[in-house]
Amino acid sequence: MTVEDIKIALLGLNKEEKQAFIIDTLPLLAKDVIKEPGFMLQLLPVLLGILKESGLDLQQLLQMASMMGTQQQ
Repeated sequence: MTVEDIKIALLGLNKEEKQAFIIDTLPLLAKDVIKEPGFMLQLLPVLLGILKESGLDLQQLLQMASMMGTQQQ
């Protein structure tokens, strides 16, 4: 299976399936790639674009992250 085949299959999922895939898979995928600073610099604009499209602003995200960090301690 090629990357393009995987992409086509993923785009064919419904909204709930896409959400579940992202939640279940992103942490596993990130473990290998986050160690490369160059990749993280490529990923940051993508994540910021997703954040912008979601309607949240960076300040709201930081507040949520701060609250989650407090809950996990």
